[in-house]
Amino acid sequence: MVSFRFPFSFSQPPTPPPSATANASSRHSSATTAAAFSLAATLSVAGAGIAISQNPNNPFLQNALNFLVSRRIGISPMWGSLSLSDDSSPVTESRTGTSFPVVLRDSQRLLGVGLRRKAILGLKNIDVYAFGVYADDADVKECLSEKYGDLSASELKGNEKLKEDLMECDVSMTIRLQIVYGRLSIRSVRSAFEESVGSRLQKFSGSDNKELLQSFTSQFKDEYKIPKGSIIDLSKERGYVLRTMIDGKEVGSIESKLLCRSILDLYIGNEPFDRKAKEDVEMNLAALLGK
Repeated sequence: MVSFRFPFSFSQPPTPPPSATANASSRHSSATTAAAFSLAATLSVAGAGIAISQNPNNPFLQNALNFLVSRRIGISPMWGSLSLSDDSSPVTESRTGTSFPVVLRDSQRLLGVGLRRKAILGLKNIDVYAFGVYADDADVKECLSEKYGDLSASELKGNEKLKEDLMECDVSMTIRLQIVYGRLSIRSVRSAFEESVGSRLQKFSGSDNKELLQSFTSQFKDEYKIPKGSIIDLSKERGYVLRTMIDGKEVGSIESKLLCRSILDLYIGNEPFDRKAKEDVEMNLAALLGK
């Protein structure tokens, strides 16, 4: 089992500042708790290691040690320990409480989560779906390390060219949509994509590409139901193939670099649905590639 240790940071809503008295008490309590936790974790890992040395073929003890080591490393708030074969703790989109797995399809890493909101009659914004942006770890490094591998994470943060190169490269990625609006119809999804994807196709090609747009939106047939909690995966596979799945069922695939780029631009382009999610993607991508 190969374990990857990487910067894993997502935006969280601000919390109100505590009082000065509470601050002092909290600092003392936190320091005491952290020290006790660190010592206990270290002793636990040491004990598990000794047990394994005496019982080297015991898979339960080995799994226990892996668990303890991952938790020990995970004490740092900016770093997580991820094994691509493990069920790591999910990341929650804070405004909706929607959870996203850290790893998708064994190799795609979660880079950011966000929320798609839509105005109704220009009067009220509704939360339509939460989304997660994933990219294949090996593909990203293969495609981008030669150009960016010598730069530090801090140098890569805010680098617009890095994000553009990610969307242009033949990298496996997935945009996972989780429906949070209980009255959403598949017809509304189809209509929304006609507008948003259509504008991106026009932006990147200079023409409306009606046939390409129709081939994509026609996948969202009226027969499909998408109640709250439904999952739509828009997966860009190697060879610039966009594969669409609804609740685990494939509904269509289209080979088109232009369409793949247009879909990604909705979430991590210059005018994204959720700007904070885009910033998280940029930050975690920089941390992944930076030396």
